Amino acid sequence: MSVERDSLVERARVHAALGDPARLAIVDALVVGDAAPGELGALLEMPTNLVAHHLKVLEEAGLVVRGRSEGDHRRTYVRLVPERLASVVSSSLSDVPRVVFVCTHNSARSQLAAAIWARRSHVPAVSAGTTPAERVHPRAAKVARRRGLDPGKWRTAQVVDVVKPKDLVIAVCDIAYEHLPAEARPRVHWSVPDPAPTNTDAAFEAAYDEIAGRIDRLAPLVSPKGTQS
Repeated sequence: MSVERDSLVERARVHAALGDPARLAIVDALVVGDAAPGELGALLEMPTNLVAHHLKVLEEAGLVVRGRSEGDHRRTYVRLVPERLASVVSSSLSDVPRVVFVCTHNSARSQLAAAIWARRSHVPAVSAGTTPAERVHPRAAKVARRRGLDPGKWRTAQVVDVVKPKDLVIAVCDIAYEHLPAEARPRVHWSVPDPAPTNTDAAFEAAYDEIAGRIDRLAPLVSPKGTQS
């Protein structure tokens, strides 16, 4: 009985945290991607002190966590903890012609994301980089093959040469998100750690799993152009 009661208490904490319209709006905003507290305030037209209060409540309930940017270390990004979330989704991404996954070098995370997306959705996907490398990272290609993907035709590309006005742009790293050109909208941010500095198979596998989990949550919310969600 004590185990059941502990579970009920934890569930009650989550429900209580979601019981405020402002906090529910924050969770809705974080379902598809990560955001800095200031970005949440601007998006929801909420003053800074109120955003801080609501984020503290959500953190205490285990619904969100914060991480420091790999680009501008003064910035922090808030991310949702999906395991703590029962059924809060927002199917607002309709009529999407194409998804463009972007990271800095277009050599690992964005390439993996586009390939995984192709398995999960009928919406087309491509990848690009803000400062593309000359080639795809060998460990990314290795992980792709191990997971049944074919990296044989992967090529790096510059984001400004790829993105079109109505694309859904998803930045899978902090640095790329912070340097996306102004015309690259609408945009979503996923704060996926860069596996290249660690340069181990485990780091690239972890990046794959992180991206795949996020795609599994987002793909059902995205409907292709010409359909309604």
